[in-house]
Amino acid sequence: MGKIESTMRVNDVAGDDFQKVANRVSFVTIIGNVLLSLLKLAAGIIAHSSAMISDAIHSASDVFSTFVVILGIHLASKEPDKDHPYGHERLECVAAIVLAIILFITGLGIGVQALENILQGNYMDLQIPGLLALIAAMVSIAGKEAMYWYTRYYARRIDSGALMADAWHHRSDAFSSVGALVGIAGARLGFPVMDSIASLVIFVFIVKAAFDIFKDAMNKMVDHSCDDTTEEEIRDCVMKNENVMGIDLLQTRIFGNKIYVDVEIRVDGSYTLQAAHHIAETVHDEIERNFPKVKHIMVHVNPAGTDS
Repeated sequence: MGKIESTMRVNDVAGDDFQKVANRVSFVTIIGNVLLSLLKLAAGIIAHSSAMISDAIHSASDVFSTFVVILGIHLASKEPDKDHPYGHERLECVAAIVLAIILFITGLGIGVQALENILQGNYMDLQIPGLLALIAAMVSIAGKEAMYWYTRYYARRIDSGALMADAWHHRSDAFSSVGALVGIAGARLGFPVMDSIASLVIFVFIVKAAFDIFKDAMNKMVDHSCDDTTEEEIRDCVMKNENVMGIDLLQTRIFGNKIYVDVEIRVDGSYTLQAAHHIAETVHDEIERNFPKVKHIMVHVNPAGTDS
C-alpha cells in the first residue's frame, strides 16, 4: 500500500488563555464560597439553625474542590514532553472524576442523614431557627446559582470538563441551600420533617449530576470516538477537496477535551509523490481550520485502483 503521512501539527488553541480563564473563574468562586461560608456559619450560630451550619460546612468544602480544579487544569495545560508526547489533557479528566466522587459523597451524606432523621423521627427537641437563617438560605441559593451559571458559561467556552464539574458542584450547594430553606421554613411553620424530605430529593439531583460528570470524564479517558455527526462533518470536509476520490478509513478519538483524527484518502495513482503529499497537506489544513478541537491529524494517501 502506497502511503504518505502529512506532517503532524498541534492545533492547541490558546493554551495559555485556557488556563488564565480557568484560574480567574476559580479565584472568583473561591472568594464567593469563603464569603458565603462565613455568612451561613454566622447566621446558623446566631439563629440556632443546625441546617445552616451544615450548609456552611458544605460551602467551605467547595473551596477544596475548586483547588482540585485549578490543579487539574494546570497539569492538563502543560506542554508535551519526552515522556508525554501527546500532552497531558487527560489529567483534567482525572480532576473531573475526583470532583464527581466528592459530589457523590456529598450527596450520599445528605441522603443518609435525611433518611436517618425520617426513620428516627426525633423532631420534638429541635430548636426553632430564627428569621436570619431563612434570609441566609435565600442569599446562599442566589449566590451559588450565580456561581453555577458563571462557571458553566466559561466551562463551555473553553470546553473544560473539570470546570463544568465544579459548576455542578456549585449547583449541588444551591440544592443543599434549597433544602435548608425548606427545612427552616417548615420548622418555623411547625413541620420540621420537611427538612429531611427536601434533603432526600436533593440527594437524587446531586447523585445524578455526579454520575453524568463521571460518565463524561470516563468516556474521554478511554479514547471514545467522536459522535456520528462530527465524523460525518469531517468526511464532508475531506470530500470537498476535488482531488480526493474517496475515503478508505476515518478514525477519531477523544483525548481529554481534544480530538485526534486518522484518515486515509484515495487519490489518482498517477500523481507524483510531491503532488500526493500536497493534497494530504491541504486536507490536513482544512480539517484543522474547520474543527478547532482537533489537536492532531494524520492523513494517509492510498493510490486509486490498488488494494488499500
